[in-house]
Amino acid sequence: MGIVEGDTDVAVGVEARAVPAGEWEREPHPSDSLRTFGAVVQALREHAGLSRVELGTRVRYSKHTVESVELGRRMPDTAFVERAEEALGNTGALRKAARHLTRGEAGLAAWFRRWARLEREAVSLCTYECRLVPGLLQSEAYARAVFEGTIPLRTDEELEAQLAARMDRQAMMRERPIVPFSFIVEEHVFRRRFGDAEAMRKLFDHVLERSAPRNVTLQVVPLEGGLHACLDGPVQVLETPEGQRLGYSEGQENGRLISDPKQVSMLCQRYETLRSQALSPNESRALLERLRGEL
Repeated sequence: MGIVEGDTDVAVGVEARAVPAGEWEREPHPSDSLRTFGAVVQALREHAGLSRVELGTRVRYSKHTVESVELGRRMPDTAFVERAEEALGNTGALRKAARHLTRGEAGLAAWFRRWARLEREAVSLCTYECRLVPGLLQSEAYARAVFEGTIPLRTDEELEAQLAARMDRQAMMRERPIVPFSFIVEEHVFRRRFGDAEAMRKLFDHVLERSAPRNVTLQVVPLEGGLHACLDGPVQVLETPEGQRLGYSEGQENGRLISDPKQVSMLCQRYETLRSQALSPNESRALLERLRGEL
């Protein structure tokens, strides 16, 4: 999938707390990374000549928890990872594998899950879009239309799961009022029609409402803006609480997490250059209000 893994210090999605007696909720949608981590645990346990009961005793978790981790059914917490690492030879394999754990979240594409988790902890997020209204700004009707138009077709249950996941992502903008969210969107994205005039008006209303808070900045690149440095495609850049900057780009059926500092720096330079070429936030809002009035 073209993913470049970053050198994070803690597993994404791994809870930094111990669970006495070691029982967690079963994962409703096991991810590939959970299954892979479990296979590593099992291989190291068998190499050490330990049964699941014996390993459970050493890590202070039940046999059933060890089994669930090995089968990818449960997300291991930090205590399990550390104790299992010590019990199975201190090779470093489990600590390294745990860095890339992600939950299998219903409604999110597999390649997007890790980025979605990073978004929730980011101290800033910048988004450039040239195809669609950014997911964090989409109205429910717009999001539904996007999912209904995808190929292969989704079942009603899958579509509802995707829609729920997208609306849940938007909640973080309301819940994190001091985190800066910056959006730069091409004008033609807002001119592309879907549904009837009322649906379009509701989309504009939703975008204007979501971009109104002081921590949210929306800028539109006007049609007459000409060519610019971000024409390679949509991109997102975030900063983690530790000060690390990461990038994400997405294409047909794949996504790429970018952690190389030079590549991320280049993306940031492109974004900042485009920010200076786009309409100001006030001009952008005025444009959206005008487009809404023309419907």
